[in-house]
Amino acid sequence: MDRSSYSRSRRMAPLVALAAAAALTLAGCSSGSGGKKAEESADGAAAGKADTPRMKVALVTHQSPGDTFWDIVRKGAEASAAKDNVELIYSADPSAGVQANLVQNAIDQKVDGIAVTLAKPDALKDVIAKAKAANIPVVGLNSGVSEWQKLGLMEFFGQDETVAGEALGKRLNEAGAKKAVCVIQEQGNIGLTQRCDGVEKTFSGSVETLNVNGTDMPSVKSTITAKLAEDKAIDYVVTLGAPFALTAAQSVSESSSKAKVATFDLNKDLTGAISKGTIEFAVDQQPYLQGYLAIDSLWLYKNNGNYMGGGEQPVLTGPAFVDKTNVDAVAGFASKGTR
Repeated sequence: MDRSSYSRSRRMAPLVALAAAAALTLAGCSSGSGGKKAEESADGAAAGKADTPRMKVALVTHQSPGDTFWDIVRKGAEASAAKDNVELIYSADPSAGVQANLVQNAIDQKVDGIAVTLAKPDALKDVIAKAKAANIPVVGLNSGVSEWQKLGLMEFFGQDETVAGEALGKRLNEAGAKKAVCVIQEQGNIGLTQRCDGVEKTFSGSVETLNVNGTDMPSVKSTITAKLAEDKAIDYVVTLGAPFALTAAQSVSESSSKAKVATFDLNKDLTGAISKGTIEFAVDQQPYLQGYLAIDSLWLYKNNGNYMGGGEQPVLTGPAFVDKTNVDAVAGFASKGTR
């Protein structure tokens, strides 16, 4: 899978509308799975499926146990796999070393394609090179927009985390914020760091980074609560995932802080919190679309030689803001676990 074979032309991103149109040309059904397996197809999948030969595709992410964000990514991948007659093998681990081993497992299974997140790209460099040597096409999703080309991936589906952070920083300026704390739940995750760096770049106030252990929510809560109790000047807490935003809102209450909470990413509980005013707004990167397009792109490449972005541009799925003015439009989808 030499990237030079993908770079015959340059196309401008985002290409979401084009990708979605291609993705919907066939109806969907159900998918098989392995490893940490996808047991069911996504809700609402249609009755038919592609009559192309059965494919086996691995989706390998850096999901931490209990992080519901990845349930949405996985649902999108399952729906695409169902439609495309793909056996989907899902596996995940937040440890970069273990994630690399999971990619190696996929290579050993002689899969027809690999979709992988690049939260810690340096740890995956060698194993991705092995996949390329085995002529297995590899696409990236969610994390690694600044690194996917360097590692020689065919395509990337996600948002530019720096751009998303910059957009949130500007939104804080509009809200009149003066001091923010940006909560990082996984140290070393390049995408999370880029979000906070982006906020700091455009926010006219001051930003402090607060590292927490995202796998221990009681610890997350106590750490944020202590920070808010210590520094009453903080008027905005910026979290990088929906569950952490909801926990931060509890910390605001318990610390008697007047800070408001904004976040990256959505889930059904967060849309309710936005409606109630507990959370000010969220930056939506459309994780369902990321999973869907990543799997569909591998099917399109195998069966029609298609590749999106010309091997040069990412397919952007965000950022977009969700607040009180538009939350009702997405809440119904969020309740189904697809937004």
